[in-house]
Amino acid sequence: MRNGLIGQKSPSINPERLKDFGEEDYLNGDVKTWEMKIVSRNEELLRDALSRIPQSSSRTSLSSCNKLIRFEDISAAAFKIQCGVQKTPCMYSRLSKQYGMDIYLKKEFLQYTGSVKERGVLYLLTSLPQDQQRKGVIVASDSNFSMAVAYHASELRIPVFVIMSTSTSPARVKMCREYGAMVISYGTTAKDSQTHARRLAQENGYLYLEEEDSAVYLSGLGTVGLEVYEQVPKLDAVIFPAGGHCGLLAGSAAALKHLNPHISVIGVESESFPVLQQSLKAGHPIEDQACSNHHFYGDVSGLCFGSNSLQLTGKLVDKVVAVREEDILVSMLRLLEYERATVDAEGAIGLAALVAGKLPELKGKRVAIVICSGNLELHLLQQCIARALTLDNRVCRFSLVLSDCPGDISKLLEILAREEARVLDIKQERTFVTSELFTVEVTCTLETRDKIHTAQLKNALLERYPTAAWTER
Repeated sequence: MRNGLIGQKSPSINPERLKDFGEEDYLNGDVKTWEMKIVSRNEELLRDALSRIPQSSSRTSLSSCNKLIRFEDISAAAFKIQCGVQKTPCMYSRLSKQYGMDIYLKKEFLQYTGSVKERGVLYLLTSLPQDQQRKGVIVASDSNFSMAVAYHASELRIPVFVIMSTSTSPARVKMCREYGAMVISYGTTAKDSQTHARRLAQENGYLYLEEEDSAVYLSGLGTVGLEVYEQVPKLDAVIFPAGGHCGLLAGSAAALKHLNPHISVIGVESESFPVLQQSLKAGHPIEDQACSNHHFYGDVSGLCFGSNSLQLTGKLVDKVVAVREEDILVSMLRLLEYERATVDAEGAIGLAALVAGKLPELKGKRVAIVICSGNLELHLLQQCIARALTLDNRVCRFSLVLSDCPGDISKLLEILAREEARVLDIKQERTFVTSELFTVEVTCTLETRDKIHTAQLKNALLERYPTAAWTER
């Protein structure tokens, strides 16, 4: 059992990087001594951020810990989960030249379940009392959080139950069962599943888990910041996905700002769901923000789930920007082409800030981007890539009317071949044509190199066919 190795003394964090405690303490796993030796440079900021946080009454599973999230908490989490999760690479990207900065991609989508949520979940599960581990845990969603719970609870031999609505895709249900969870389909909505899960938890003694911002969970997620700092020297900025579920942003900011207060920590969320920006402006979590249930958005469109992470974000994060859906799709295309990485909206949204030109101050600097999730459903992949190619001016469409005579279409194809455009599709319409008799309406879908190539092709066609009509994206 892979996670049965937790607790072995094979360090994955360079002890020389964590200068606040000795190498001997780290190698011996003496986590308690870290708390005596480490004093966070931002401790006062963190304490001030968390001192005014009210207890949330809507969370019934694990109360949000109203306590200081210190650097030693994150260090302890890193030590405890080091053998249970991957230390993912943070690699120099070929996209660097395109955007005029040194870009390093932290590839958290390479975790076993394809999500960074594993870090917080594993630390959360290993921190449960033994009697609760014997009784088991229960979750009610098909999110990345639930998938991580299903996998790591099974690896730790903790009974785990996942309640999913009947509308959940069969692929997600199958995957969750393969991770080792007992999956129960119940209800037509997420609310039905959650109600049923709470009832089962109360009747059977299971612990009902939902993603929240307890100190334990945030500390586990904060280990990403610890690793990024170790893997990329002389960092200027780190970009994280944000949105309502900003635990990764908040936890990692706590680690990075302790190690180097001069590193800029930036969050990115969707313009369609600016949950974090609105919550920060209001000073409390916004709960009535309209959110999308579409699986494309994932946690990007989720509600703001806690005051702890919100207050930490307000104190420690330098900037939060919002990007359009179009920028996210183009970012997914860039990662697929340049990094061979198939990621979802949550994973691509950090790069989308650079695609959209929202961070011009980072030109010429060393920047790390956390690619946190790669769980894009297969039926969405083709749609996303096709739409991204259109947005990137790489696929275009036009229609024109030709006389229905031999050779006319071949002349059109000759022009397209001369302009080096690739024909993806060509259709002819003779019946429903409003022009004169014996004509044919031809619609072509083409692939081009870029925006400049598309403009050249358009000029060449308009010169020969002035009535050609181009379909705007």
